[in-house]
Amino acid sequence: MPIPFSYSLRNLWTRRLTTVLTAAGMALVVFVFAATLMLAEGLRKTLIETGSADNAVVIRKSSVTEVQSGVERAQAAIVASRPEIAIDADGQPLLAKEMVVLINLPRRESGKPANVVIRGTGPASLRLRPQVVLKSGRLPRPGSAEVMAGASIARRFRGGGLGETLRFGMRDWTVVGVFEAGATGFNSEIWGDVDQLMQAFRRPVYSSVLFRLSDPGSFTALKEQLENDPRLTLEAKRETRFYADQSEAMATFLSILGLTLTVIFSIGAIIGAMITMYAAVANRTTEIGTLRALGFSRGSVLAAFVAESLLLGLVGGIAGVLSASLLQLLTISTMNWQTFAELAFGFSLTVEICWKSLLFALCMGLVGGVLPALRAARLQVVDALRAT
Repeated sequence: MPIPFSYSLRNLWTRRLTTVLTAAGMALVVFVFAATLMLAEGLRKTLIETGSADNAVVIRKSSVTEVQSGVERAQAAIVASRPEIAIDADGQPLLAKEMVVLINLPRRESGKPANVVIRGTGPASLRLRPQVVLKSGRLPRPGSAEVMAGASIARRFRGGGLGETLRFGMRDWTVVGVFEAGATGFNSEIWGDVDQLMQAFRRPVYSSVLFRLSDPGSFTALKEQLENDPRLTLEAKRETRFYADQSEAMATFLSILGLTLTVIFSIGAIIGAMITMYAAVANRTTEIGTLRALGFSRGSVLAAFVAESLLLGLVGGIAGVLSASLLQLLTISTMNWQTFAELAFGFSLTVEICWKSLLFALCMGLVGGVLPALRAARLQVVDALRAT
């Protein structure tokens, strides 16, 4: 005969202080676990959403990032002649030859320098990225020393705000617009005319060629033809894959760091849960004997104490996930190790992270409660009833 589930709930309520303290320890561990997963997911989401599945990026072979890449003008012209490239309403190809370099800018608050991406863009660059929307000001005029800054740059770096002036490439550049790009990496970039920027930085080659595919299904064939063309030293990637690759190293590091911290903290939480459950067994020896005398089996007693421990884990898990969800209100910035540029991104909570965190909390409760539950189940009826 099973012991009613209400019995476990009532016992936890009776020991409210101990229950709260034990659940709080578990909640802290779950908070760290969920926060780490959210951070890695936020980074991944920011970079993946930077790209579009319909767009393809062509860079030099073996170049992980645009900063490392170089596409000669003659090779860019060959790519631009491909029939797979979509055409806009004016009959122009939806293609942009772009240049990417890094510069140092001081942060507004601390004055410390950080790497910032400068992107030379063409007339089709905005149309290829519908997520980029002009927030204030106007677009830079072609052929001028004007630029527009992402919202994150305008907010965090000196000289990046509307109407301010930046000094790089031995020239002064006026910020005439600020754009918003949602939760993407473009928010951490500065855009200007590609030809002017190539002259300023004395760059004779492009960094990449971006274009929209008229038929996304033709990408595989196009990729094979470009990479096997003896005139080219280029490779093609879908834009989503291209930016996802750039988050791999950082996301892996965050996952390893989070796992290490979680293991260390979880050991303490499991020990806390174990001490709590051992204390419950010691204080309820007579009660356990009474249950056995009333006909409840050892398995029922074992299940009741395991249920209490799982409830502790569940309460701690829910509290930890709810606390971690508040991190979505924060935005952090760090250097992306693969691009060496400053990148702003936020925490992202998903359904997968929620159930993984709750499952982890239940596992902590189970591990912390099994041994005390076994001790309770093994108590002899006569010895338990004699305890005072």
